[in-house]
Amino acid sequence: MSTSEILDSVLNPFTECLTAEAARKIVDFRADRETQNRVDELAAKSSSGQLSVEERSEYQEYIHTFDLVAIVKSKARSVLARLGT
Repeated sequence: MSTSEILDSVLNPFTECLTAEAARKIVDFRADRETQNRVDELAAKSSSGQLSVEERSEYQEYIHTFDLVAIVKSKARSVLARLGT
C-alpha cells in the first residue's frame, strides 16, 4: 500500500465526520508565531548549507509535520466543497 493510500484510509473516515465549522477551522489553521519563526530560521540555514545534523533532523520533522497538516487541510477543503460552503 502506498503512503497516499494509507493516508486516505486513515484520514477519510476522520474527514467524513467533520462539520463545516470544524473543516473551516482546520483550513484556517496556522502555526503559531514561535513555531513559524523557528521553521523560517531553519529554512534559511538550510538554504545556505549551515544546518547542523541536529537542526537538519528538526527541520525534516517540521517538514513532515507540515506536509501532514497540508493533507488534512486539503481533506477539509474537500469537505467544505462537498457541503457547498
